[in-house]
Amino acid sequence: MPGRSRSIHLSLHIHKTPEAMAERAAHIFAAACEEAVSERGVFRIALSGGQTPVALFQLLAKSDWADRLPWDKMVFFWVDERCVGPDHPESNYGMARRELLAHVPATHFYRMRGEADPVEAASRYEAQIREDFGLAEGQLPRFDFILLGMGADGHTASIFPGSPLLGVKKPEEKRRLVADVYVPERKADRITLTLPVINNARLCMFLVAGAEKHAALADALNLLTEPVLPAQRVRPRVGDLIWIVDEAAALGR
Repeated sequence: MPGRSRSIHLSLHIHKTPEAMAERAAHIFAAACEEAVSERGVFRIALSGGQTPVALFQLLAKSDWADRLPWDKMVFFWVDERCVGPDHPESNYGMARRELLAHVPATHFYRMRGEADPVEAASRYEAQIREDFGLAEGQLPRFDFILLGMGADGHTASIFPGSPLLGVKKPEEKRRLVADVYVPERKADRITLTLPVINNARLCMFLVAGAEKHAALADALNLLTEPVLPAQRVRPRVGDLIWIVDEAAALGR
């Protein structure tokens, strides 16, 4: 992936099964890891939750993949988190721990504290990111790999259509790295990385499955129109954008 210009490098991979999606994603993950460790000595990742990445996490936890990855040189962060404790079934961190982290020798990971006050948790997580990346005021972190999902409504991370983070009713959030958000549709608070952080990554990879996501996927893949949906707003400034989808999402059936 060297020699990037300021254009978006987008690629789309369509597979029949979750297992095939996971296999493709694992190869991309491993290649990004190898490049990051070779060039910078560390691989910084931000993970998402939901059901779609479970197959990838389970694959990476198997010995034939786990034994070839330098877990001691990986630093795990999270893209977003529900405001629940780490042992709650809906915790994004908890899912990653159950399906992946508990089975590999990873030692560097920083979870969003969903059980804490969301304003305080977002502030603390931003401070953690600034410390780990060694950021000066006004700088953005540059994650090596950000794993994303997309809902049928086009949301990604915990940035939903109409979110204040999109600048619908006030200027788009460009200052904070991590934000606390209230999601009216879910009647719940969440914590999320902001779009400037996501769009500063070296590689953003979406995993999307299900026919109900076809319409949103078609919009998100259209780079020629003004971006409206949150997932459509993921356009890395200097990086790669990879979509791995199943046939149901691609074809709508």
